[in-house]
Amino acid sequence: MKSDRFLECGKIVNTHGVKGGMRAESWCDKPSVLTGLSHLFTKTADGFAEHAVTHASQQKDMVLLTFADVTDMDMAEKLKNTVLYALREDIPLVAGSYFRADLIGLSVFDNETGALLGTVQDIVNRGASDLYEVKTPRDVRYLPAVKEFIVRVDLETGIFIHRIPGLFDDDFENLDDKAEDV
Repeated sequence: MKSDRFLECGKIVNTHGVKGGMRAESWCDKPSVLTGLSHLFTKTADGFAEHAVTHASQQKDMVLLTFADVTDMDMAEKLKNTVLYALREDIPLVAGSYFRADLIGLSVFDNETGALLGTVQDIVNRGASDLYEVKTPRDVRYLPAVKEFIVRVDLETGIFIHRIPGLFDDDFENLDDKAEDV
């Protein structure tokens, strides 16, 4: 498992009011996860700067934030387009769920044959479910992250799937890379 202490959790997209309020996109499963955090972080040249959250609320699909150290609109304006981070241990994780950061870079294997199909390079959501963007030897494929296809996730080894007809076709049968211990 990756040990990144900080996880991306949102992005400041605009100011809100004249007293340093900010509007942010939530990159969490639900905006309520972001509004429930008492401290957020921004990346600096030297690492991360901690910001105590004095107010957080949800407005439609956005989050309104106020930090103790951001007291006027000019200060908030300087943070526009800044990615927000949270400590890994501050974000609740339901059993059987994984942080996106831990899935990126995992190998994807055919559970039945052990064939290496590719590597997760991103996770996108187009509505119904997340899609794992899998870089294959030939191109990029999108794998629905649903129980019908995902057999198991092992953060040390990879993601094991039922091969989906039409998505990972026979052109992968002759790959030299095979999982040694499935």
